[in-house]
Amino acid sequence: MKKSFLPLATLVCVTLAAILTVLQQYGVLSLPSEVLMAIRWAGIGVLLMYGLQKRSLTTWILVSMVVGAEIGYDFPAFATDLSVLSKIFLKLIKTIIAPLIFATLVVGIAGHSNLKQVGSMGWKAILYFEIVTTLALFIGLAAINLTKAGEGISMNLAEVNNEITAQPKQTATDIILHVFPENIAKSVAEGQVLQIVIFSVLFAIGLAMVSEKKRKPMLDFCESLSETMFKFTNIIMYFAPIGVGAAIAYTVGHMGLAILVNLFQLLATLYVALFAFAVLVLLPVALIARVPIKRFLKAISGPVSIAFATTSSEAALPRAMEEMEKMGVPRKIVAFVMPTGYSFNLDGTTLYLALASVFVAQAAGIDLSWEQQLVMVFTLMLTSKGVAGVPRASLVILLGTVASFNLPVWPVFAILGIDELMDMARTSINVTGNCLATAVVARWEGEFNPQPEVGLVESSNEEASPIQEEDRAAELV
Repeated sequence: MKKSFLPLATLVCVTLAAILTVLQQYGVLSLPSEVLMAIRWAGIGVLLMYGLQKRSLTTWILVSMVVGAEIGYDFPAFATDLSVLSKIFLKLIKTIIAPLIFATLVVGIAGHSNLKQVGSMGWKAILYFEIVTTLALFIGLAAINLTKAGEGISMNLAEVNNEITAQPKQTATDIILHVFPENIAKSVAEGQVLQIVIFSVLFAIGLAMVSEKKRKPMLDFCESLSETMFKFTNIIMYFAPIGVGAAIAYTVGHMGLAILVNLFQLLATLYVALFAFAVLVLLPVALIARVPIKRFLKAISGPVSIAFATTSSEAALPRAMEEMEKMGVPRKIVAFVMPTGYSFNLDGTTLYLALASVFVAQAAGIDLSWEQQLVMVFTLMLTSKGVAGVPRASLVILLGTVASFNLPVWPVFAILGIDELMDMARTSINVTGNCLATAVVARWEGEFNPQPEVGLVESSNEEASPIQEEDRAAELV
């Protein structure tokens, strides 16, 4: 089969199989289930051939998502058992986060001894984060008030889930104290990204203030640790297609389709609102910052695919940092802005929480004024800081907040039925927004130097990673 024909054949086969399945689901067609299954798997066979031809990690992640969805649809009992593979992948990724953030921040700050630039990056990043997340908040509010997706939801949809419990109500003091670590080992164990960032920044500032003789051994160690963790990431990424495919299979296998019919309007509202946010906010920001759109989209395709399938921004962090550095954002800016953004720049999560909190009130038949809605969503925006790395942590935040505003919790459990599908979209926007933030701050600092796509790896003084070599080899074939 000719190389130029294979992508088109793949698209046609997969699309045809999907259309026939949907028509069968709604009773438009009446074909034997075995025939439909055979058509779908034939389409997947062509997709696998395309993946073998491309031989790139991003392609195989996307292929595994389709295969995982099919396994979950055809063999739901088996698919639910595959969750262990996705959990293994997430656990391996989480081992990378703390040492990678610590090493890259220390090298980026103490290695340049430019503490004035750290402060400059800090206030610019925070200002950008707050403006963008506020816009996301208002788009979410407008979307749910326009569609009124919560009205008419039946209480019978509520399902008690013992894994989710409302967290205690947090005061302003609790929120502020939560930012600062009391024990760095505890922060690492609990995955508190913001606390790790605070410790790393303070450690780096302290290191920058000591003499060159005493600073150099620690800098050499951190630089070596940083490079090692990137190589460690490359190794773990070879397991990504399996972990991602298993995550999708589990999602499709245990959810079923019944509750999706009742909650489709809420799901569609979120997706349309996130798309509107990307077009109306992120795209103009990228154009203003003169970010090369096509290069940027290609760079984030891998990290966003991982975030979409695993519903965890944290899982995409190492690859996202690597891709933005390859694109021309200096490592010191990537290392500072992106981890900080995981606590302050939760665009997708902020939009979702604004939308979901009003949905709860609508489902309960409670009419909230605009003032009450704003108070609620601003409270959610504060209490959600630092939750992007944990799948469905925003649902826990939502439960605690609606309880503190004397709203019933049963609509939250109704949302649980489709929360994984909603989490996929909002997590993808979180990662996209944070990747864009690094480019914006770099441009603001006058240090954004977009590298040409061809010859990027060759022009670097650093050794090409296995993934870079794999992608480059695929392009030469």
